[in-house]
Order: sequence, then structure tokens, then C-alpha cells
Amino acid sequence: MGKLRVIGGKARGLLLKTVPGDTTRPITDIVKEALFNILGDEVQDNRVLDLFGGTGAVGIEALSRGAKFAHFLDKGQAAVNTIQANIKHTRFDDQAKVLRADAFSWLAAPHSESFDLIYVAPPQYKEMWQRAMRLLDEQPQLLSPQGQIIVQINPIEWTDEAYTHFAEFDRRKYGDTLLVFFEHKNPES
Repeated sequence: MGKLRVIGGKARGLLLKTVPGDTTRPITDIVKEALFNILGDEVQDNRVLDLFGGTGAVGIEALSRGAKFAHFLDKGQAAVNTIQANIKHTRFDDQAKVLRADAFSWLAAPHSESFDLIYVAPPQYKEMWQRAMRLLDEQPQLLSPQGQIIVQINPIEWTDEAYTHFAEFDRRKYGDTLLVFFEHKNPES
């Protein structure tokens, strides 16, 4: 695996630490660049929730490109330490919150805040993305009205599933990575 870096915005070119061991699978530069090309200026002033934060690369990339705030969650202490170090290195300390927490427990608890971009990239092959989506579907207010949820999985993990509050509006495949985009369902549909 190549070096992990910020590829655009204010922190462009800065290298990020990776989590020791093989418990995380950081997003590749190719996928990250494609994702942020799709998002374009939509990331400006966004509030981002980076579930299963790992290295924090997605939330940090969003901050670098103008997001207002990023909330990172990971249950592993090594990942939390890595995210904190990467945030400090990229100087986004005042725009970020890192929480060591189980994503499912966090999603199941009531929250008053909402996010414009929710990134779901759990460990592979454990049906965790479906569980996260079901919990988000039970708390649709976590996603702002014009917001989007992006799921990053291996294509072989994909299964069609209907949600009460969210609908898929785009899907992109990059090698062994699939990005699936969800938004609030149109009330008229």
C-alpha cells in the first residue's frame, strides 16, 4: 500500500499516519479522489460524520476541502490515536471531534445533531454496513434534509435492501471498492 495523504484543499500533500496492524483498510487515493470529484463543492461548510473512522482520511479530506466540522468514531484505541494524530498534523483540531465508541451503540442512542455527509466504511464481510444503514434509517434526523450517506464496501458485499427513509441515488465501482450513495426519500415518491 502506498502512502496515505491528503489529496486536495488546504492540507493537500500532507501525509497521514496509518493504524498499526491490519484492522483497518484505508481508502485508496484513487477512490478518495473519485469520491471528492463526485462531491465537488457540495462538501463546503458540511458537517461530516466519519463512522468507523480508521485513519480519519475521509473526514480529514472533507475538512481540507472546506467542510465546517467532522465527527470521527472508532471503537479501536489505536484508530482513535491515529485519527487524533492525523487531525493534529493537518491542523484541524478546532473543527474535529474524535470519539472512541462502538458505531452501532452510538447510532442507537438519541442525538440532537445532524450531519450533511455520513460516511460508512466498516470492516469488510461482516454485514456491518447493513446494520449501520438500518440504525440510520431508525434515526433519519441524523442526516440533514439535503445530506447524503455514502457506504464504502467491497462489491461482493452488496445486497439490495429497502429503507423507510433513504433511497439509493448513485453507485460507483472502483476495482474492489464500491461506493453507494443514499439520500432522504422524496416524500412524494
